[in-house]
Amino acid sequence: MGRPGRRLVIGVAVLLLGGVAAAADPQATGAPSDRATASHSFADVDYWSKVFDDPARDAWQKPTELIAALAVRPGQTVADLGAGTGYFSRYLADAVGADGTVLAVEVEPTLVAHLRQRAEREQWATVIPILASTDNPRLPAGGADLILIADTYHHLDHRQRYLPQLRRALRAGGRVAVVDWKPGELPEGPPPDHKLPPEQVIAEMRAAGFEVAGNLAVLPYQYVLVFRTP
Repeated sequence: MGRPGRRLVIGVAVLLLGGVAAAADPQATGAPSDRATASHSFADVDYWSKVFDDPARDAWQKPTELIAALAVRPGQTVADLGAGTGYFSRYLADAVGADGTVLAVEVEPTLVAHLRQRAEREQWATVIPILASTDNPRLPAGGADLILIADTYHHLDHRQRYLPQLRRALRAGGRVAVVDWKPGELPEGPPPDHKLPPEQVIAEMRAAGFEVAGNLAVLPYQYVLVFRTP
């Protein structure tokens, strides 16, 4: 799930990758970095639930519009990579319906436990929490129609090694959707130096064996890039 900002250096991807920070700044040498840009603890579920599930977030995150633009259909399997407290998972569960599946992927054990408890409490029968590794999403081979990486990509560590693993998790014709922050100062999201330009995301995904399948202009503060394998 995505992480709202307001000067908080957050992002769903840190959840995925266990808060690994960038060790050095390759930008100083002119070379793009594939390292995560910040580190946070997400063990305090009560605190992060208030942040991530703030009802005001819907106004700019537009989860229903985003999922519609991604053409998520009943019966599909969607991986919510960096699911956090389940912000996107609940909307995805509605979209895939009773015959679909949402794989809610997290590396923070307390959040995985929270996802399971929330799925039971709110009767998300099709949401399956997955405890991932920092270097492996732990997704089943050939299982996903779509992998959603919302507000997360810029925190994925060692992306040159991580991203190719997503290809294995996709079914034939499957897609990866990257939702991340537009450059510059914005009312929501992390500081500018924690953001990645869309051009870098495209270059890294192409290097991992993907091609651009779409560029959706549906969100005010984030770009939405869709990829597939050739």
